[in-house]
Amino acid sequence: MIMKPSEREEEFFARQEFEQKRKLEKEKHRQDALEQGEKARELHWMKCPKCGMGLIEIDYKHIKVDKCSACEGIWLDAGEMEQVAKMDKGGLDKLFSVFKK
Repeated sequence: MIMKPSEREEEFFARQEFEQKRKLEKEKHRQDALEQGEKARELHWMKCPKCGMGLIEIDYKHIKVDKCSACEGIWLDAGEMEQVAKMDKGGLDKLFSVFKK
């Protein structure tokens, strides 16, 4: 004799199936976001935010300063501006003299 599942059982299994599929979709979205982030990094890594050309990184007194090879813009990463702000006038002059032509 074939037993027909009760409404509660059907609801339980439908809910389980939904949760399982929802978890799979959530993981798929997370993976897609990671891949998109990686692609964006590959496209923009060490590129000038102003003109898109390559950046040249110079380490000066443990501060990594990025200078654009085209428009000559100077860029600092998070926390580096605070380090530059703490430099005395002589240190700042020396930093900027590195980039003079």
